[in-house]
Amino acid sequence: MLAVFERVPLSVRKAKRIIPASIAFTFMHKFPAGKNLGEITLNFFQCSLLIVFYALSTAFSASHLQSAVAAEQKKPKVQAAANKPLQYALFSIDGALPESAQAAVPLGGIETTLHRLIKRIDKSASDDQIRGIILKIRSPSIGRAKIAEIRAAIGRARKSGKKVYADLEMATTSDYLIASACDEIVMPPAGSLMVTGVRIEVTFYKEMLDKIGAKADILQVGDFKGAGETFTRSEMSPELKKQYESLATDFFDQLTTNIASDRNLSKERVAQLINEGLFMAGDAEKHKLIDRVAYQNDWKKFLQQGDSQREIRLLDKYGEKEIDNDFSGFAGMIKFMNLMMGQKNQDASGTSPQIAVVYVNGAIVPGKSSNTLMGNKVVGSETIIKALKTAEEEDRVRAIVVRVNSPGGSALASDLIWNTIRNSKKPIIASMGDVAASGGYYVSMGANKVFAEEGTLTGSIGVVGGKVALQDTLLKLGVTTDVVSRGKNSGVFSILQPFTENERAALAAMMENIYLQFITKAAASRNMDLKQMRPLAEGKVYTGRQAKKIGLIDDLGGLHAAVLAAKKASGIAVDEKVDLLLLPKPKSFLEELFGSQSLDTRLSGTALEKVSSQWTQYLAEAEVLANLFQHPVNTVLPYLIKID
Repeated sequence: MLAVFERVPLSVRKAKRIIPASIAFTFMHKFPAGKNLGEITLNFFQCSLLIVFYALSTAFSASHLQSAVAAEQKKPKVQAAANKPLQYALFSIDGALPESAQAAVPLGGIETTLHRLIKRIDKSASDDQIRGIILKIRSPSIGRAKIAEIRAAIGRARKSGKKVYADLEMATTSDYLIASACDEIVMPPAGSLMVTGVRIEVTFYKEMLDKIGAKADILQVGDFKGAGETFTRSEMSPELKKQYESLATDFFDQLTTNIASDRNLSKERVAQLINEGLFMAGDAEKHKLIDRVAYQNDWKKFLQQGDSQREIRLLDKYGEKEIDNDFSGFAGMIKFMNLMMGQKNQDASGTSPQIAVVYVNGAIVPGKSSNTLMGNKVVGSETIIKALKTAEEEDRVRAIVVRVNSPGGSALASDLIWNTIRNSKKPIIASMGDVAASGGYYVSMGANKVFAEEGTLTGSIGVVGGKVALQDTLLKLGVTTDVVSRGKNSGVFSILQPFTENERAALAAMMENIYLQFITKAAASRNMDLKQMRPLAEGKVYTGRQAKKIGLIDDLGGLHAAVLAAKKASGIAVDEKVDLLLLPKPKSFLEELFGSQSLDTRLSGTALEKVSSQWTQYLAEAEVLANLFQHPVNTVLPYLIKID
């Protein structure tokens, strides 16, 4: 990085640094995405903010150094093997556990992603110094596929001989599905277990639109393609309700099957317990749903495994990358600025083969990926295509895994990504996350092999398009519009009025054409003829388990299974070490800070920041659909579904 100082009457003293308020920095650096120098000019406020960050980081690094020295001095020089402490890796499972390359975090922190969590669990499973694993499960906001990934990692740890404990407090269905995969479940006396079954909620906006005078005019191809129903109905159509009843039945069967297998109970008994209601810890233990009732301070006794003299160490930072937080001196300042710019020391000596993992995470749109006002992720076709080409051009990359967690979106953007995947010269394996439906399925079907978890939502092969006409809404606000037009279809994209008969016919013809392309490509990718594919399409949504039975995917499994398949497809031995190249590369902290901001960022520090996500989710959901329907034709799942 080159730092150019403009008007810099800078005094540097050994005792303290003096940085005048008039300083302005122009930073020029080579962005990872391109070969040309990019330039960021920082104004007074931005510069001041960086200086504050720098001051905090230097103070933090000094404190960190003092703590490290003190801790080192307390360590005994020699410790007999018999008296060595029993070490347990402690992992907290909470939050959204996003699926992407690690995002930029101030002062060198690392965001907890699903990939990062799984990697740390797998590392502890093969570490002889670790006696066992404790999972502190605190209501993670994740879907069935992410839960399955964590359960698979727990299974690998147990297979390696490590005992895995689940620490629960107030556990819902998601918490318990993770915990039940462990050797032992522990809950405090006041804890509660709330496994309530499966509930699918679909949000509708028609009556709200009616109240403000807006009219939704939506077309769809596929009797079960219900994305437009969000705007045109107040409840599910019979076709949509039928398929969601099928989904709920399959999800409930998966739930009872997993719990019955994990807890050595019959499926009938599990279903009975779910229907009985909510349990306090004592009752949960009585019904064999948990193994032990204990407070945190009681853990030491049973972790000592009968030896009351052994010290217990809980390693809550196990497997986390050690961050260099020493930003003292001029070299430290340069290091700090590089960190803010997103530059990292690259290990040029790496020789291990690589598997690239390209994340398609969010609604699919043309252009570049971004975050929306409400904090939703939007994945741009340009960004994904560039990531795929980066992986293809990298010599060390032997195969590519496309990890899809998307309800779909623009038909054009989905097709462009599909075409790039289909024409790749390297093997590509698709791994479906919580949702890979409609455009998400479109993208996946270009791969050589497709994996999904049992609880993945997929399918929804259909097309939807339309708009919301706002003329009456504007009239209520006193806004009028006068129009001069030429051409029978000139108003097809106008937000004032619904489609005319001619406009509707023209759009319907285009949508039928796109639908034919979609199902033709789907049939070819699944080695079916069009006659076989048609009844599987029609916008129908499936679980991963259902999709496997009807041939829409190749196999059940998560990202770990997809990486193994990628190794096999590229001729790499199963036991050979590979490095994962995660793409697209995340933006630097400065790019995030001074670029487009989500509502969460803009509301930071205000009272609205504390509003529950359960209340703001409706705005977020409406925002995604509104953005998608800016495009004339979409391949999108009616995915505003909450599954408890």
